[in-house]
Amino acid sequence: MKTLIEATDLSYAYGAQRVLQQVSFTVEAGEPVALIGPNGAGKTTLFSLICGYLPLQSGQLQVLGEQAGSSALAGRLGALPQDALFDPAFSLQSQLSFYGRLQGLSKVAAQQEAERVLSLVGLAQHSQQLPTSLSHGMRKRLSIAQALLGSPELVLLDEPTAGLDPVNAMQIRQLIANLSGQATFLISSHNIFELERLCGTVLYLEKGVLVRQGALTQQAAQQAGCSYLTVVLESAVPADVSQWFSQLPGVTEVQQVQKHEYQLAYNPDIAADVDLQLLQLLAGKGWRYRQLSKGLSLEQQLFSDKTRRA
Repeated sequence: MKTLIEATDLSYAYGAQRVLQQVSFTVEAGEPVALIGPNGAGKTTLFSLICGYLPLQSGQLQVLGEQAGSSALAGRLGALPQDALFDPAFSLQSQLSFYGRLQGLSKVAAQQEAERVLSLVGLAQHSQQLPTSLSHGMRKRLSIAQALLGSPELVLLDEPTAGLDPVNAMQIRQLIANLSGQATFLISSHNIFELERLCGTVLYLEKGVLVRQGALTQQAAQQAGCSYLTVVLESAVPADVSQWFSQLPGVTEVQQVQKHEYQLAYNPDIAADVDLQLLQLLAGKGWRYRQLSKGLSLEQQLFSDKTRRA
């Protein structure tokens, strides 16, 4: 598998404020990668270093086999800044063609490339309009079109659905999913449920330190001989429901996550069909449930003390 990004001991500071501290990771070609962390974790600085917007201060950073910021990355690396803006005086077609020329394309090739990416994001029929005539969701798609110019191998997206209504956010997610076979996406977002739908790998930054890198799987829990079920019940359940769950074969721990949400840890070697046994228990007791899911959500994987210890 091809390595797209290789970072070694990256550190960066704005004056006395250190925002990245010896960050090391690799990104391989393939399914989208999630970049997660609270505000001030260093995500935007890391994006800026990868794109070459900021010079390296400490450490090493290879992007597509080149030094970050190299002119050899033109057309191979695309980026969507969170607050990307377009000139209100020029049409979509003319602006994207101009960006294509900046990548070294001829005038004709740049026009053709602008038409291609506008078609990809469903804006071909708006090519002669001004950016100010577009809705917020359409402007976000235009920003993604700009990031796709030149058919880049790696595309960085900073908050691609921020501020969008559910319908437009869904369209952006579907667009990214459809294009994932053509490029590898590194996506920064505060919408953890969105990243869980799109991404197969996570980079988790906290106070400038990379505290986790890995696949979004249950591997860590399974290595500890433990798997999980999460069940969300209707409101009319007895107070001792946790005790009933704990009596199921193979169940080692029951945790009430929220008022009607319970997480069951179990040994899959003892009870591979614990989900069926749980459903039988619910049916026999007449307890209604709204949701039953196997494994841990991305939120649970990242923020549960239990999974961090695993």
